Amino acid sequence: MEPRFNLLDSPTAAKISRRLASVSQVLEESPLPKNLRELVQLRVSQINGCGFCVDAHAKDADAAGETALRINLVAAWRHTTVFTEAERAALALAEEGTRLGDQGVRDETWAAVRKHYDDDQIGTLVCLVSLINAGSRLNVILHNPGGSYEPGMFARMAG
Repeated sequence: MEPRFNLLDSPTAAKISRRLASVSQVLEESPLPKNLRELVQLRVSQINGCGFCVDAHAKDADAAGETALRINLVAAWRHTTVFTEAERAALALAEEGTRLGDQGVRDETWAAVRKHYDDDQIGTLVCLVSLINAGSRLNVILHNPGGSYEPGMFARMAG
């Protein structure tokens, strides 16, 4: 698969892409653990069918010390025993926040998130889910393929 278009060839899209990368850096500095951020982003990327983002977030999760078992099972997290109650709440928020047209974020999911995370962490989760949805949609529209991501590429773009 060849990409349809390079966003960096468009002055406006290049500015937006750099700003999105800068926002990603703010999320890196958040109080939410890196491995959880990567698992949430991986799940959203899987739902959106974004090969580039699945590649990136699986590799970044691995680089953050996440186990291969948990990375491989995130697609079926509801049917596993390897995620904590707090992680399950975050993954449910990721799924429901991605599939807004189905039912939106249920009150039960929101209550579980409130139970396990403080306000800064919740704000981070909401922004994280929103940002990865934007990123994965950009990559799917443009047919950006997975397989060539190297951990740290986004940080270099923001710099």
